[in-house]
Amino acid sequence: MEQFLAVAAAHFLALLIPGVDFFLIARTSMSSGWRNASGVCLGIAAANGVFIAAAFSGVSLISYAPLQNAIQLVRGGFLIVIGLTFLRSRTRIDVDRIPRAQATTWMRNFGLGLASGLLNPKNALFYLSLASAIGTASSVTLALYGTWMFFIVLVWDVFVAVVLGSRSALARLDCVLPWLTGIAGAFLVLFGCGMVISLAAHHLG
Repeated sequence: MEQFLAVAAAHFLALLIPGVDFFLIARTSMSSGWRNASGVCLGIAAANGVFIAAAFSGVSLISYAPLQNAIQLVRGGFLIVIGLTFLRSRTRIDVDRIPRAQATTWMRNFGLGLASGLLNPKNALFYLSLASAIGTASSVTLALYGTWMFFIVLVWDVFVAVVLGSRSALARLDCVLPWLTGIAGAFLVLFGCGMVISLAAHHLG
């Protein structure tokens, strides 16, 4: 029980740190409601599930330097593209129009969340570190840990989406959306450029 509490606490504290996934969820929730953003949430949780399964089963593709570099390059480009899209966006919140948009954008948001999660090497490294810390646990225990982590990621992300994307919240946050979109876009572009530049500097150095 002590080991589970330690692992669960470390995992949840990591979730509390805002990152790229948080900005994607927040922006989607505020622009089109939490139901649409739930697609992003499920995609992110599915990507975490892939890393959890790989780490706990002993598979560590991320340890191969060429693959890690390729993922970092693609991730950097992905963040730059998404960030520029945010910066060009002039989206305003129209609460009455949100329900009609759900059917056409949920799958796209799922794909966006899945891509964001899979292209994040930090997620893979985090779960690898957890796996090494509990390497002596049985396969059943590891399966239970992995299932718990998957659902905690999903529940927490959906909670964030609901808080930021409920109809009452949307009505109050309409004036905030352009600012959040701009901040998120700038953050993603800078983060993506940083990844590409650090990779280039590593190879040139």
